[in-house]
Amino acid sequence: MTNFIRALCVLLATSLAFAVQAEESERYGKQKVVYHINYEGGEGSKKHLGAMRNIQNHINAVGAENMEIKVVLHGNGVSLLADAKGNDKMQTSVSSLKGQNVNFHVCNNTLKGRKISYENDLYDVWEEDIVPSGVAELSRLQQMGYTYIKP
Repeated sequence: MTNFIRALCVLLATSLAFAVQAEESERYGKQKVVYHINYEGGEGSKKHLGAMRNIQNHINAVGAENMEIKVVLHGNGVSLLADAKGNDKMQTSVSSLKGQNVNFHVCNNTLKGRKISYENDLYDVWEEDIVPSGVAELSRLQQMGYTYIKP
């Protein structure tokens, strides 16, 4: 009998969790968002991990299926992916977000100006992730209807 009650409790809790998530998805609808990161990480990348948490919380509230998220990195913000090279926690965060269809766009002007090789110096960056200009990309995405967020 206790197994039955336990199973019933788990079923009710799961149903409630899905109902809350469905309600949140209805509340927020579909969203297109660009996150702008151009600050240095430092302090064990606390700032960068905080930004990644903001993005994950946003996905949790709205639902990955209702989101189009771009993260534009330029200037000191490129250090997010440089810091991830030697930081398991940051790598996990970046990989998890990418697995939820979050796209990272890296400024080519910054890469050239700082002599950074995306293949060797940054974590999980591909040629298609490189954009000519970070600030121009922010403007382009906003013109396409993306909401601008600076964590």
